[in-house]
Amino acid sequence: MKKIAALLALAAVALWAGNTSLFHAPRAGHPLPLAHRGVHQAYAVRDLDADTCTAARIRPPVHGYMENTLASMRAAFEAGARTVELDVHLTPDGKFAVFHDWTLDCRTNGHGVTQDTPMTVLRTLDVGHGYTADGARTWPLRGRGVGQMPTLDEVLDAFPGGRFLVNFKSRREEEGRALAEMLAAHPAWREAVIGVYGGAEPTRASIARVPGLRGYDRASTLSCLLRYELQGWSGIVPDACRNTLVIVPVNYGWPLWGWPYRFAARLRAAGSEVIVMGPYSGGGFNSGIDTPADLARVPARFPGHVWTNRIETMGDLIRAH
Repeated sequence: MKKIAALLALAAVALWAGNTSLFHAPRAGHPLPLAHRGVHQAYAVRDLDADTCTAARIRPPVHGYMENTLASMRAAFEAGARTVELDVHLTPDGKFAVFHDWTLDCRTNGHGVTQDTPMTVLRTLDVGHGYTADGARTWPLRGRGVGQMPTLDEVLDAFPGGRFLVNFKSRREEEGRALAEMLAAHPAWREAVIGVYGGAEPTRASIARVPGLRGYDRASTLSCLLRYELQGWSGIVPDACRNTLVIVPVNYGWPLWGWPYRFAARLRAAGSEVIVMGPYSGGGFNSGIDTPADLARVPARFPGHVWTNRIETMGDLIRAH
């Protein structure tokens, strides 16, 4: 029994030594702020579902920026963002409209499905039309967003040297093919797009067609993390975690073998990048690292991206963390 206990103890020590980050110092540098939708209006995240009109539940505005506009992205980069996340819809006239909502009725003065509306029409809309912080008594941004819905090519042209994470809002495979063709025709734009995510079909179609493009969808993220839990103790990075983007809610990092620094180093060696998000609460919506209290849960000098909805207040804090 003593020999068995000793062997078990040795195995436990070996397992710990092979996965601890105590002797694996973080690399020089700082976490990389990732600005979700650029600088945008904050809103209450409780009781959200897929159809919630978030423009109708914003907090009293402290700035005039609206998500997914060129102005909001410029402000995000100026606030310290390394990468800006944006949302796209492929329109009938072959353009990628940069806009979050599946329909136009919540946020704009238009109506109908975004992807079914020509870009020539989308350009005329007021993307600030539907914002209210007081139950529709006042509309503080109405009239200020006319013509501010950009196309993806306009975004990539406007920010040479900028980096972007593209969110496919549909499940249309043709969107992935269209993005691949667009990036193939513009090598500088390819360098600007660090990855794609969202609908599985367009995400996988673009990854298959663009050499080195990283991306994830819900199924691939779960597959990576579950397989890593089964194999990571040995130092092996499973194929599902290679050459991809790995999303880690800040409250679920601790059970990952080698978290934080050895885990990040393993994933980086496997061609992947790690994105730390806010706490996952099981409701289907991940928050960002949006307050100093959230940031305190992120390992210091974490060698990866840190997702935030409040880049204007958190950008410098994340970079200095």
